[in-house]
Amino acid sequence: MNRRQFLALLGLSGLATAAIRYWPEQGWWNPCLDGPVPEALLQHELVQAAWQGIDPARVWDSHVHLAGAGDGGSGIRIDPDMRSPLNPIAYGQFRFYLDAACVDDAEVIDQAYVSRLLQLHQGFQPSSRLMLLAFDYRHDENGRPLPQQSNLYVPNEYAAELQQRYPGIFEWIASIHPYREDSVAALEWAVVHGARAVKWLPSVMGIDPSSKRCDAFYAALQTHDIPLLTHAGSEYALDVFGSHRFNHPLLLRYPLEQGVKLIIAHCASLGNNPDLDKGERASERHNIEFFARLMADNSYEGLLYGDIAAITTINRRLEVIKTVVTHEEWHGRLVNGSDYPLPGVMPLYSLGRYVDAGALSEEAARVLTEIRPYNPLLFDFVLKRSLSFDGARLADEVFETSRVFMTAGVGSDAHA
Repeated sequence: MNRRQFLALLGLSGLATAAIRYWPEQGWWNPCLDGPVPEALLQHELVQAAWQGIDPARVWDSHVHLAGAGDGGSGIRIDPDMRSPLNPIAYGQFRFYLDAACVDDAEVIDQAYVSRLLQLHQGFQPSSRLMLLAFDYRHDENGRPLPQQSNLYVPNEYAAELQQRYPGIFEWIASIHPYREDSVAALEWAVVHGARAVKWLPSVMGIDPSSKRCDAFYAALQTHDIPLLTHAGSEYALDVFGSHRFNHPLLLRYPLEQGVKLIIAHCASLGNNPDLDKGERASERHNIEFFARLMADNSYEGLLYGDIAAITTINRRLEVIKTVVTHEEWHGRLVNGSDYPLPGVMPLYSLGRYVDAGALSEEAARVLTEIRPYNPLLFDFVLKRSLSFDGARLADEVFETSRVFMTAGVGSDAHA
């Protein structure tokens, strides 16, 4: 079955559920147009303006998922349900991601995924870099891996090898479960091999960020000046085998108080949680309010950052996006990431709602719509650069993300 034969399953996917409130403006599947973005689009004033004031060499996309099927020697492991039509929800989700990345089952998925990334990078900005995310297994409280409860496993070794193979194009971000007995040693290996950060998705990986089990790992992160990029807020892209409570933004005070440099993925822009400052049974508030509360704490200055990956998808309320854009005092502490391959999931974006809200011109929406089938990375970048709420735009420094990661990683001269 090729990537376009799964359309009947899309309504069963968690991503489709998030998108169903809007009929997709660009259809359900990615056209995956061959060749570079047409020169007329690249020279359009919208695209030219997006690059003004920015050094492309400092543009490091901080949130690029590595994916595959383990069919190319990568060591990637995915839940077998994702390859079986007998499990339509998991199967539909996986098909969504393959379609977004323009990969067919007829190909070696591991290799095709990387080849597409290389092509998109060349068409985006050759002097920029993409930060590839590894992803560790879920572990139990005793630090034992739980492969059967892990949707996805992407080895650190694979991400590191790709960076070494394509220096100047890829950086990489390790993923290490802190309950592992060898977590500190694994971090030291990652640092030597050039990792720029560590990625967690607490609810999926089974990590309580406020647990003392993390203390040794937090101390090692601080020693090596390695940022922790951790999800906060609701999670829909992967199954959660436990509670969403591990994604509560306020649990991240614990590593911050230990001096860990922390990047909250997506600025905690999805879902609600109880206000733990008023007790576990307190009424729920949107997670963006807890992110704002943390950002307002002066003691976290220089430690706390937010990444804006996926904040423009349709399952984020416009008011939440407006909050991120208009809090200009945050901009020096924000970093841009695409959350690739999500920008290639066609139903997840509605430009019309930005036009209706006065945040995007009709001409900008037209140009972005034409760019997206060629290069979703460029689409994501230009969209974020173009949005304006009450005259406020995301500052240049939000996109010069290397400033947050340059001190991390000592394994390669290419990282200097």
